[in-house]
Amino acid sequence: MDKTVTDPGSGEKPSESGASTVNKSRAKRSRRGKGKRNGTNRGAQVATPVVVVGSHADSQHETSPGQDAGERKRKRRRRSRGSGQNSNPEAKSASDGAQANGQAAKAAGPNAGSPEGRKSRDRRRGHRGPQGRPLVPTHVAKNGKPQGQSSGQDGTGSTSRGDGHRHGQRQHSHDRDADQAADMYAALDLGTNNCRLLIAQPTRPGQFRVVDAFSRIVRLGEGLISTGRLSNEAMDRAVEALRVCAAKLSGRPIRRMRLIATEACRAAENGEEFLSRVTRETGLDLEIISRETEARLAVSGCSSLIGRDARSVVLFDIGGGSSEIAVIRVGENRSNRLANHITHWTSLPVGVVTLSERHGGRDVTPQVFSAMVTEVEGLLDSFVCPPFAASDVLEDFHLIGTSGTVTTLAGVHLDLPRYDRRKVDGLWLSDREVTAMQNKLLDWDFAGRAANACIGPDRADLVLAGCAILEAIRRRWPARRMRVADRGLREGLLTDMMADDGAWRRNRLRRQQNGAR
Repeated sequence: MDKTVTDPGSGEKPSESGASTVNKSRAKRSRRGKGKRNGTNRGAQVATPVVVVGSHADSQHETSPGQDAGERKRKRRRRSRGSGQNSNPEAKSASDGAQANGQAAKAAGPNAGSPEGRKSRDRRRGHRGPQGRPLVPTHVAKNGKPQGQSSGQDGTGSTSRGDGHRHGQRQHSHDRDADQAADMYAALDLGTNNCRLLIAQPTRPGQFRVVDAFSRIVRLGEGLISTGRLSNEAMDRAVEALRVCAAKLSGRPIRRMRLIATEACRAAENGEEFLSRVTRETGLDLEIISRETEARLAVSGCSSLIGRDARSVVLFDIGGGSSEIAVIRVGENRSNRLANHITHWTSLPVGVVTLSERHGGRDVTPQVFSAMVTEVEGLLDSFVCPPFAASDVLEDFHLIGTSGTVTTLAGVHLDLPRYDRRKVDGLWLSDREVTAMQNKLLDWDFAGRAANACIGPDRADLVLAGCAILEAIRRRWPARRMRVADRGLREGLLTDMMADDGAWRRNRLRRQQNGAR
């Protein structure tokens, strides 16, 4: 379909009445050429009134036998010079380009030739778009101004709603242009269980728009706990997923990127050897980050979900091979980077893959689940962290979970027919609701968990191990509610890169330049 847009003030316009432009021009030449014949008035030779259709909108009037030809001639001359009633160039242009059809003639009514009628038609046609459709409502309000417009600004100096309609459209267009011109950033997280990629552009301060995304379960850490090495099959799956990521990155002008690997490559004897293979076969250069960096990135990725009134929060990221926990205490002076408020953190050497491999994830009985929780509680006992004061707990203390475990619980709680990130990310779950969801999953067998749309067969043997880690965290830090975050390391990487690179400041300057045009 042709998407070319014709400017409303110039060029041909599609005819609503079906008459061609050639016919209109012929009618115009015919009318002007026969204005006078042998020194006699053309109207004297016409016995009946003639309605001229297809010429200028201002020329739609009846020609009566008694009308003076000289007066008509003078009016036509004044109109052509722009000194008559329709001297406004914009209105003249809109009038010249207007299309005369039966509906327009009917709307003009008997006062079509009057200045008021001409102004009304000029106003309507002056607000028409390329296809002849009005861009704003043209109904006249009680104050005599078209609805959708206003006198300008209100008392505060801001544009009022009516007049801001088209101004808002222009502003949104400028913002969209600035966003499209913004630099692209990429973040890749190769974990023990998943390979994830995000490509995004900065928008408003602290926010970004996702351009492309990729996620695949690769189970890179499969068998790691028993052998201490990454298996060939697991590495092959990971390399295949990374090839897809490399193709996505190669086709875009990325300003900055950061590609990280976490616990599986940290713990494996052949982790560095595997990353060298990745560079050879995909061209991607991944770095192994420390546990502390991983905890800080998780906090950075979820900072927008921590309310301004919160004084103390425990954020946890249950991964495939490790689980990071950060204790955040926010004082009176809150930093723009919430990671600066981390007072204590730890990284437990256990995740959903390692825990399920040790205890079994397919057939999980209440006894097996209890053994999982006890193991994680033992690991948490070695984490030295002062307890929260009673005043801190009352100041909206809560947990934030960023992992597949908590997002799965949220999806099951909402009874979603298909996982929907928009409904899950930022969801609040009460302590009672979390307990109910864990008990519900324990009651299901492996087939029942696999059949659930928010779990699936790939996570059916891992989700209860994640619930066991979550239960140990809840016992260590009891909270009335927990917030679900469908975000994590990738978002933290993007946020840090954009902040360090001044991306939001640069984007704001683009908007200001576009707005000044």
